[in-house]
Amino acid sequence: MTDNVDKLKELGKNEPIASFLDMNLTDLSDGYARVEMQMKPEYINFNGTIFGGIITAAADQAFAYATNSVTTPNVASQLNIHFIATAKENDKLVAECRVVKRGKRVCISEIKVTDPDGKLIALASGTTIPLG
Repeated sequence: MTDNVDKLKELGKNEPIASFLDMNLTDLSDGYARVEMQMKPEYINFNGTIFGGIITAAADQAFAYATNSVTTPNVASQLNIHFIATAKENDKLVAECRVVKRGKRVCISEIKVTDPDGKLIALASGTTIPLG
């Protein structure tokens, strides 16, 4: 699995969507990923809170790294997210994903998004299908 981890770390340095949304891979190992994402004024919705799609993007990024560290390519077939609390404009969110089931046909993961104080912002689960 080290080959996948090393390859993903290298690919993550130049990923367009991560750069566009200011997401940074801060930890990656076999079946685990941690991504940090700085919230910006542009991410606020009409209710004055961070748009749920932005929070989902951080969760999805960690999800992609963690599952692809197990098997590459590994693509999402389902992502379910529960928003627990709102994030603030200047927060740096942390999204952590752990693969809990590794299979030949399916992988299942849990993703947690927290604010800088460790407060739970969102909890997600996801399913991927290994294509290899």
